[in-house]
Amino acid sequence: MPSHKSAEKRVITSEKARQANRAIRSAIRTSLKKIRLADKKETILAEMPVFFSMLDKAARRNKAGITKNTASNYKRKIHALVASKK
Repeated sequence: MPSHKSAEKRVITSEKARQANRAIRSAIRTSLKKIRLADKKETILAEMPVFFSMLDKAARRNKAGITKNTASNYKRKIHALVASKK
């Protein structure tokens, strides 16, 4: 356990940040799963704005381990998936 008051506060804020990052990462992964498992192109196109918005927000704030390059790579892969669907 921390022995300084500032260290105690840091434990609390770190836990809050961990939970927030976990929620963001989970939402991104859920949306990605919906896109990858979609049968129709329309379903993907409907989910894309939601997914891209979450990625952009996470990248802008550098949350959940998503950097701007990671977000860009996800977007590129999704665009390629859309192009391959009928």
